[in-house]
Amino acid sequence: MPHARKPLGAALGAALVAPLIAAAPAAAADPGAGEFTVIALEFTVEAGDRTCTVEADLYRPAGVDRDHPAPAVLTTNGFGGSKADGSTDASAKAFAERGYVALAYSGLGFGKTGCPISLDAPDIDGQAASQLVDFLAGTRAADDGAEIDYVTKDGKSDPRVGMIGGSYGGAIQLATAARDHRVDALVPMITWNDLAYALDPNNAAQHSGVSSDTPGAYKKQWTGGFFLMGEAQGLLNPSLDPSRLGGAGCLHFVAGACETKRLLDSGRYPADRTREMLDYARSASPVSYLDRVQAPTLVVQGQADTLFNLNEAEATYRTLKEQGTPVGMIWQSWGHSGGLKDPASGELNLEEGNLETSYTGRRILGWFEKYLRGDEDADTGPGFAYYRDWQPADSAYATADDVPARNRSLYLSGDGKLVEDRSKVARGAREYRNRLLPSSHSESSLAGLIGLSDPEPYDAKGTHLDWTSEPLTEDTDVVGAPEATLQVVSPKTERVQNSGDAADKLVLFAKLYDVAPDGRKTLVHRLVAPARVPDVTKPFTVKLPGIVHRYAKGHRLQLVAAASDDAYYGNKGIKPVTVTSKPSDTGVLRLPVVK
Repeated sequence: MPHARKPLGAALGAALVAPLIAAAPAAAADPGAGEFTVIALEFTVEAGDRTCTVEADLYRPAGVDRDHPAPAVLTTNGFGGSKADGSTDASAKAFAERGYVALAYSGLGFGKTGCPISLDAPDIDGQAASQLVDFLAGTRAADDGAEIDYVTKDGKSDPRVGMIGGSYGGAIQLATAARDHRVDALVPMITWNDLAYALDPNNAAQHSGVSSDTPGAYKKQWTGGFFLMGEAQGLLNPSLDPSRLGGAGCLHFVAGACETKRLLDSGRYPADRTREMLDYARSASPVSYLDRVQAPTLVVQGQADTLFNLNEAEATYRTLKEQGTPVGMIWQSWGHSGGLKDPASGELNLEEGNLETSYTGRRILGWFEKYLRGDEDADTGPGFAYYRDWQPADSAYATADDVPARNRSLYLSGDGKLVEDRSKVARGAREYRNRLLPSSHSESSLAGLIGLSDPEPYDAKGTHLDWTSEPLTEDTDVVGAPEATLQVVSPKTERVQNSGDAADKLVLFAKLYDVAPDGRKTLVHRLVAPARVPDVTKPFTVKLPGIVHRYAKGHRLQLVAAASDDAYYGNKGIKPVTVTSKPSDTGVLRLPVVK
């Protein structure tokens, strides 16, 4: 009979941070669903310079045997979770019910799997996952001697296998596929492109995708929460094997991760250590190995996500598309910052397994039908799809061949207005300055994961500048990442910005509000764009996080440049900033607007 399971994990772990794909019990299978059996297994694997034991569950559909093989789906947990988490277990169950062999395992450093946490590094986590692919191929046994011979094969040691999972369980797919081309299809959800950007984002001076060689503003709340959860693994799993001990002062992380966290906590960016930090973070990021990913990839990212925003998904999507890897992208509603535990009506809910009745679920099924079952007529959908929260559930998704281009410009006027015609820009100069403590609030980063209330965003007077449009004469739908080009004057920054410590450079936070006719302001999904300005003597462009939002008729757009944000580390010292405007030389806000 179908198998139901309760999740592992102590209450302490849930209190720190919920696993990054929700960790609730998996529901039992519907009475009419396909039957399967579940067998618990262990595998001793090589992972970089260590040997560790991986715990896993094998889901075998009824009727699947050597003479009637089926393709396989490999899945693992989000950060802080295990093979028994709601979504990991439920995903395996959902695909087993649909006739796929499924193997769910606890990632390195989580559950009862050994080795320290190594951030999905391809030469560690990817290497370990590749050995599980060997098991699906029938070329290696589990530690108890168990072998299988009922997975569809493309060659003697080449099983037909896809991967699915979210967040930490998303990046591992790309890391595995980069080193093991036997993997046939990927569905990475709400995951990162460049950890250097995700944990220390700089939305200015990005040389490709989301990457910048100038460090950004340390995302201290998200990073601190995850680090605490990783270090608490000994309390969550008190009988850990010695292979889980880390290095460089960390209990359960590899030395490189620990040293990166220590540098970010210091608030300093000396050139040599910063280069090492950027290199390490990127070595554990898809940005460094996407050129080796050949497996067809359906990228799914959440709009409500201040941890891994839509820009990261777009960077991955564009790289894969440009190199000819079959790829599609969906911007769904939920992410780490909202809807993860309670998706909007009609949206994919991994724990419920509503694949056939949700848009994203049907796209995933079509992806696997084509690339795992070999159905060339299966519908894999358009290149790009995005959820619109202003539409009914049955018509919430719109589609396009690609992400819309920025096609509308508004100019920053010296009187604080956003105007559509450069000739209407008023001459003027306005100043703001930061305080020793943060004076702006966008979010409490962990609130969306652990169900806490969060104060509305605010900016203290004198610590920010804003530019506001006239009321809109029609509904205006923005789909994609707006850009703002600015030039500032900051003599105090100019004197120290070449000190050799990038922390001396100016930091600001750009964001785009929706202002209702009654004056109520909404910061869409609480998204902000931290920017560490490479050179305050030159114009610079800030790429804001991607959004899908309708600015309704009668509402106004408001661009804000703030001196600080309490979810991030900000400026070192007090740095007054002046922004000047004149018709021939002023800032510009560019928006991707769709009809």
